[in-house]
Order: sequence, then structure tokens, then C-alpha cells
Amino acid sequence: MPKPTIVLVHGSWADASSWNAVATELRGQGFTVLAPPNLLRGLPADAAYVASFVAQRTTGPVVLVGHSYGGAVITNAATEGGDVRALVYVDAFIPDEGETVFQILGGSGSALDVSDPTAVLDIVGYPGAPAGDAEAFLKPSTVHDAFAQGLPEADRWLIVAGQRPGTLSANTTPSGTAAWKTLPSWAVVGTEDRVIPPDTQRRMAERAGATISEVAGSHVSMVSHPTAAIDAILAAAASIAE
Repeated sequence: MPKPTIVLVHGSWADASSWNAVATELRGQGFTVLAPPNLLRGLPADAAYVASFVAQRTTGPVVLVGHSYGGAVITNAATEGGDVRALVYVDAFIPDEGETVFQILGGSGSALDVSDPTAVLDIVGYPGAPAGDAEAFLKPSTVHDAFAQGLPEADRWLIVAGQRPGTLSANTTPSGTAAWKTLPSWAVVGTEDRVIPPDTQRRMAERAGATISEVAGSHVSMVSHPTAAIDAILAAAASIAE
């Protein structure tokens, strides 16, 4: 069987470049690697886009990888397009049907689980927004203290400057049928993650029956410690060939 294509889906406040270190190593090992844009406009639309991308841009087996909110997206997209054989979650949401991102974070101790969201987010309108919706940017202090605290200061400022905001509706829309119920999954848990606390990540991963590994990294462990994500992806790829 040919090597699977690796499709890397970024989360909120990021773009495909967040996977650069992971993609470079996997390409060096002979894999075809694709990192589509995640629209960050709402879970149904984002999942439909990723599913369409996988269906049209890949042939043969696929390992679908998601970071943060991207985990919710791949959970909804994996059975809707292409030949996805395995899922990998990196510091990611792994929702069950009916769950929302904000619901998962409620009571978790997340830096984003606060009574006043404007303490950690800058919330602004955007053209064409449905009534009541808005975009949420991380405040610089949130990036430095909770999102990417393990990165050098210069890299944290680049995240502040270039972050792609998610919409509030993306975090409040219930997830659909969970692909992890029918596909094998792997999960990398960042033990210093302050956005999705490690206990919350482990609970979701255990519920999904995922093969779990841990790394002493922040919410962007695939940037600071890419080997952990690479190893999980290689394990998922190897399982397809067995």
C-alpha cells in the first residue's frame, strides 16, 4: 500500500504555517503533506470545506490531523470526504456529538474559561456576520501567558501579529457525528497547555479510545516540540499499512 497522504488542519488563531516543522520532517520521509486553510467561520462550514479539500486534493489513504479547534473540524469532516483511515489530535478538541468547544472548556480551568471573555479576547464584528456573531482575537497577554508561553518572545509576538481569528459561532455550534467512533485515533497531550488543560485533553482522548502520548509543551506543542506530533502521525500512518 502506498504511503498515506498527511493532511494537517490548523486551529483558531493560527494558519498552516503552524505545521511547518511537522510538514518538513514528514516530507523528508517521503510523505505527501497538505495543509489546507481552516476557514474558522463555523463548524459545519469548516468541516465541509476540509472534507471537500480531502476529497478533491488527495488520492488513496489519508491521515487527518487537527490542532486545537482543528480537532473539532476533523471530527466532523473525516467521514465526509476522501479515504480517511486515521485521525491524529494535537492539543486538540475531540468532541462527541452535540458538544461545543465552549461547553468542553466550561469548568476546565482553561485560561479562556472566564466570566468576562473580553479579559482574554478582543471581540470585533466582521462583514456579513450573522446576527450576534463576531470574531475573537487573542489579546497579546493571552498569547504570551497561555497560548504559546513555551515559545521565544519574538515568536509569540509573531503569533499576536498574524493570528487568524475564529468566530464565536465556531465555538458554540454543536458537533455532529464523531468520526473517532469509527476510525482509529491518536492524541498528543500538551502537559503545559493552558487553553485546553491536559486533564480535559486526556478525558476526551480516553473517551475516543485514542492512543495517547504526552509532551511537556504549551498549546502549540507542534511548534515547540514537533517530534511528538510527528511520532503520533507516523504511528497512525504505520497502522494503515498493517
